[in-house]
Amino acid sequence: MIKRIEHLGIAVNSLEETLTSYEALLGKSYKEEIVESEFVRTVFIQVGESKIELLEATDERSAIAKFLEKNRQGFHHVAFEVDNIEKELERLKGEGFQLIHETPKDGADNKRIAFLHPKSTAGLLVELCQEKG
Repeated sequence: MIKRIEHLGIAVNSLEETLTSYEALLGKSYKEEIVESEFVRTVFIQVGESKIELLEATDERSAIAKFLEKNRQGFHHVAFEVDNIEKELERLKGEGFQLIHETPKDGADNKRIAFLHPKSTAGLLVELCQEKG
């Protein structure tokens, strides 16, 4: 079951060039992390009950690098917190959604994650996430 919007992901060319503006707008970031498997460096800023995640590619193989080749900096994905990510993936697949990840994998901010393909969500990249542990 989807519980809430967990975070909004924003692709940026450079965290150094962008973070100061976002911290002035929203407040101090609380976590910076490199996700080796995704070739990204992330920074999180808490905004009420939700978060903003800034994403910078660390390698040209990164989905963020590929996104920025085709698009300008900006909104990349919406992430929804779920109770049970495996059950939610099974439910959504049964509803006809196209999954990018059939099984969850480790993501940033102590989460297990999986993405839905934008082809099945009116062009929006959707991430499901569940707290580890």
